[in-house]
Amino acid sequence: MLAAAEILDLQRKSYRIEADLIGTDEIPPLKETFEQLQNCGETFLGYYLDGRLAGAVSFKIDREVMDIHRMMVDPDFFRRGIARKLIAYLEHQNFSEMIVSTGAANTPAIKLYEKLGFVRQNNSAVGGGLVIANFKKRRN
Repeated sequence: MLAAAEILDLQRKSYRIEADLIGTDEIPPLKETFEQLQNCGETFLGYYLDGRLAGAVSFKIDREVMDIHRMMVDPDFFRRGIARKLIAYLEHQNFSEMIVSTGAANTPAIKLYEKLGFVRQNNSAVGGGLVIANFKKRRN
């Protein structure tokens, strides 16, 4: 079972990189407290490498739609296919559609989602100058 403190540490490292990429600290996971994380209602799946939490994904399922809320990879483990492996695992779950969002200026994440078959739907402004790119993937 993943420990909330371990996830919060990973989340801060991972989203710090995204904040730098998109040019704003207005990313909710960067401001989230330990208590907020514990009470978020999301299911977390972790990926361990060399005894460390190298990556994690969180999601909620509403009917047959899997909504990926967080995709996090420790910067020490970038470019090892961890995010791809986590999504591949999720694709074997029972749902008809997956949705995910990322900062519209987060080019590495956008390229990953597109490479994995997600289709960009639209952009949405969520405040503080943060623009989010929304993606969808239907099950084959």
